[in-house]
Amino acid sequence: MSKLKNCWRVGWRVAVCVLLLLWIFHSIFLNEGRIAAQSSGLDWTRMKRSQQWSLAWSNGPRDLWHTLRLIHPAALLVSVLLVGFALLIGVVRWRIVLEAQGLHLPLGRATRISLVAQFFNSFLLGSTGGDLIKAYYAARETHHKKTEAVTTVFVDRSVGLWSMLLFASLMMAPNYAMLRASRDVGVPALFILAMLVGLSVVLGVAFWGGVSKSLPRAREYLRRLPKGEMLERALDSCREFGKQKSFLLKTIAISLLVNVIWVVQVIVLGRGLDLAIPPLALFVIVPVIFCISALPITPNGLGVRENLFVLMLGVVNVPMTAALSVSLIASAQGLFWSLVGGSIYIGVREKEHLGEVTQGGEDAKEN
Repeated sequence: MSKLKNCWRVGWRVAVCVLLLLWIFHSIFLNEGRIAAQSSGLDWTRMKRSQQWSLAWSNGPRDLWHTLRLIHPAALLVSVLLVGFALLIGVVRWRIVLEAQGLHLPLGRATRISLVAQFFNSFLLGSTGGDLIKAYYAARETHHKKTEAVTTVFVDRSVGLWSMLLFASLMMAPNYAMLRASRDVGVPALFILAMLVGLSVVLGVAFWGGVSKSLPRAREYLRRLPKGEMLERALDSCREFGKQKSFLLKTIAISLLVNVIWVVQVIVLGRGLDLAIPPLALFVIVPVIFCISALPITPNGLGVRENLFVLMLGVVNVPMTAALSVSLIASAQGLFWSLVGGSIYIGVREKEHLGEVTQGGEDAKEN
């Protein structure tokens, strides 16, 4: 029965992913088919639906492939390197989070673990599914602070997401006219603001508490939950983050830098495809897309991300096929680094399973 439930949970999300991709591809191909019909002197409105679909799916894929091939190789290379640089900076941020809990992980090992997690991200839910794998490896790095190690992964991701939400919200001000003029970017922007408020409350409670003041027995209720003691220990470890102001400043600053790199990467892709996309608009569009596609709706955010790129770039007059090309190339670059992580996982899997590190002396007594 549990296997059936797990299959259902994964299956319906995969189905949603496939349907979203089919819908966006079909919509774009219909547009290409309409253009092809007009160039051939055919009346699109008088054609049967079967004829429209046949023309769309015979011309659409070819036109999409032609657009994908237009990207300048230098721009593609720079964009790939920017993605890798952003991932590396993310590793640096995670190490800062680990240090805040007294856990020390060499840069090389932290990088390998992060790349393996990136590999699992390519087919797990949302764009953060690999965090579960990362948490597994982090727990194996210590025998006395397993809960704290796992907590660092989710704190790292939460701070990164909060910083991206903040970045997107700040960039709404200079793009206010565009947001007000179009619901296609205005509505997602409102959703981002709601996400920022919600996550701010969650992080505020996790880092600084306050629930116990209004609910004195909150801790007692927490312990009664499944894995209650583990949850309480995770909450206590979050309190340690809240006590370190320098930690928050460092991680937020690094996260904002990562956000800038992600935007610049899309700007480079746009230039490589000779698209006239206003850079200022991308500073709000890209983080909005990345934040929403990070939600665990479909594997690796596929379908959600593509639809958002087409929808929101259309506001700045980017053709649908070109917008889809930007999304597909950006996804392919993420998959490239996922393959690097996959090669690490497959090639040195036994080593990367990371037998538990024996902590001596003072560390062992802390438990």
